Amino acid sequence: MATSPKAATRPEEKQLSTENRLDVELRTEFGKGAARRVRRAGKVPAVVYGHGTDPIHITMPGHDTMMALKHANALLTLVIDGNEQLALAKDVQRDPIKPVIEHVDLVVVRKGEKVTVDVPVHTVGEAAAETVVNVESPTVQIEVEATNIPENIEVSIEGLEAGAQILAADLTMPAGATLATDPESLVVNVTAMISQEALDAELAEAEAGIEQEEPAEEAAEAAEEAPAEAKAGAEADSEA
Repeated sequence: MATSPKAATRPEEKQLSTENRLDVELRTEFGKGAARRVRRAGKVPAVVYGHGTDPIHITMPGHDTMMALKHANALLTLVIDGNEQLALAKDVQRDPIKPVIEHVDLVVVRKGEKVTVDVPVHTVGEAAAETVVNVESPTVQIEVEATNIPENIEVSIEGLEAGAQILAADLTMPAGATLATDPESLVVNVTAMISQEALDAELAEAEAGIEQEEPAEEAAEAAEEAPAEAKAGAEADSEA
């Protein structure tokens, strides 16, 4: 199997904004009922934890939180009673139907501290004609400073032929970041496009297989029913 050279990747990762500053309030009521009341008021219940500190339950402004958490691994500056605290969005629970955030888990981080996060892979360019580009790993795990988390890692597929593969080890890491994913993990796989003729042949073969299975299944059912019918007939004769 062919593997693409490192030149196929481009270190043009965008850094996440560190200007997500949110004024939040301490929360003294807990439980599902309290959380529903918070959401009805247009706010988001959340918890902040990490670095050995006790969890802090807070209420976040609904719209501003939604905007700040548009991207994964959002770094927030929380203002709690006038004190600022850096925190990383660890888990965001969203309503499956409505555009509403139901709850947020935030992890305390410090400037200069390294964290391990999953970062999306973004392909750029066009592969060769009559090929299909399969992104086998939509994210890769990296270790990076909390204040320098990239929005994504771009990988160029420009001109790649069928059979080309890009492994995690081929990705160019942002400055100061190291790969935490298995280096041998397949990230991008370029395959040949299946022609319409080949698709039609596969469909015809599948249909032929189904047609062959049906008579066999009918024969098996008949064989199972025959002993039962014979037994029922014998019982009827004995009763007579």
